[in-house]
Amino acid sequence: MLTAMTIASSTKTALLSVYDKTGIVDFAKQLDALGYSLISTGGTQKTLTEAGLSVRQVSEVTGSPEILGGRVKTLHPVIHGGILAKREDAQLAELASHNIATIDVVVVNLYPFRDAIAERPELDNALENIDIGGPTMLRAAAKNFPSVLVVSKPEDYEDVAEKLGSGEVDDAFRRQLAVKAFAHVAAYDAAITRYLSDGDVWQGDELGLEASKLHTLRYGENPHQQASLWRLSGERGPVIDAEILQGKAMSFNNYQDADAAWALLTDISTTDKTSVVALKHGNPCGVAQADTLVDAYTRAHDADPLSIFGGIVAVDKVIDAELAKVMTQIFLEIVLALGYEDGALEVFAKKKNLRLLKVTHEDASTHNLRMISGGLLVQDRDTHTFADAKQDVVTTQQPDNWDDVAFAWHVVKHAKSNAIVLVKDGVTVGIGSGQVSRIGAAKQALAQAGDQAKGAVLASDAFFPFDDVVREAATYGIQTIISPGGSVRDDEVITACNELGVAMVFTGVRHFRH
Repeated sequence: MLTAMTIASSTKTALLSVYDKTGIVDFAKQLDALGYSLISTGGTQKTLTEAGLSVRQVSEVTGSPEILGGRVKTLHPVIHGGILAKREDAQLAELASHNIATIDVVVVNLYPFRDAIAERPELDNALENIDIGGPTMLRAAAKNFPSVLVVSKPEDYEDVAEKLGSGEVDDAFRRQLAVKAFAHVAAYDAAITRYLSDGDVWQGDELGLEASKLHTLRYGENPHQQASLWRLSGERGPVIDAEILQGKAMSFNNYQDADAAWALLTDISTTDKTSVVALKHGNPCGVAQADTLVDAYTRAHDADPLSIFGGIVAVDKVIDAELAKVMTQIFLEIVLALGYEDGALEVFAKKKNLRLLKVTHEDASTHNLRMISGGLLVQDRDTHTFADAKQDVVTTQQPDNWDDVAFAWHVVKHAKSNAIVLVKDGVTVGIGSGQVSRIGAAKQALAQAGDQAKGAVLASDAFFPFDDVVREAATYGIQTIISPGGSVRDDEVITACNELGVAMVFTGVRHFRH
């Protein structure tokens, strides 16, 4: 009878225990052909045996039956001793003294926890679908990667078999597979954490994010920067989940701008009018509402016909052929809409590089994440709307254009600070954004509007530290100003408004966007 010491030195052993059985039979046959003794658990063992392979049950190897309805199968010293033992004389001798053989390859993937809770989210079902033995084996094998090859992804089977067959399994390859295994377990644990915390993974003092790569992008903000797109598990989004109907692959900047455009569109969208957002480099350049598709787009386009060129346009309705013909008269990078009529698709098809996105999901994200050097900033999303605002009229003059007041307040929320937005009759006529002073933003917006500023609404994303913006706006004929208020000089600002016949609304809410 062979001793464990003899087995450790002369017999290669592979343990296979997978929920996802994609490719497992072919891989097991390759391992068998390479001289590996196969051991396995319940369903995997049955699959391999039915395929004609000789496979020992784990319970046969351990001498212990599966217990607790299968909850305990591989949690045994014979299994974990065989995985964790260093291939050195002292530990191999200890294995031999306990009649334990080494395990050289561990092939494991886990219970489909995410799928299980998507189908049946109740607690009992979730707990039953938390894999214990699988992560334990993966972690053990990955910890001992200099001696044990750990395989956690079916897509790696072919490469592993090829390298085993050619003798090209080096330390770098072993480490690479170990990293995959640890990442796989970490993402799995993060999914469980997300479920048990009711989706609020930010409530604790430690964070485990579960994310999966969707695409490697051509490059980042600039060609010398590498970039990729990742999905946070459990999250859906209007752009990340949009159906791309035509055009070039989306870039890093495309994703950022498209997401920003749709976020603004969502805030202003109504059922009785068409809303259109034109955006460039993260800032709105033309935003409008009208009764018809073409009118809404034309007004957004004409608000800044120079900046819209090469920009992004978002429409909150289904685009028809008439609008498509108008839109294709200029160069656009991306069009986003709730849908496209067949005639519109035929028109857009002539612009082969134009990206068409059909938005099918609402924005359900609850937090914003932003990297800084060495850390991560996390905040609640700014979901505050005009309906949530105080809407306090603090001047003698009363606004007579409340629709424009609300519209301007929503648009300024999405312009980069310092931001000033001018709106008249449901269209932006001037936008000043990303300025280092508020008066600078105001002068930019007012100069753009020119004569169209007369009777318009001016929205500011933060309070006025001085009355200079009010006085500048009054020279252009601004009728109403909306801002958060809250400056130590609010009284001076209000006095200036009353003196100049300008209505002012305080909301009590700031909308900085950096």
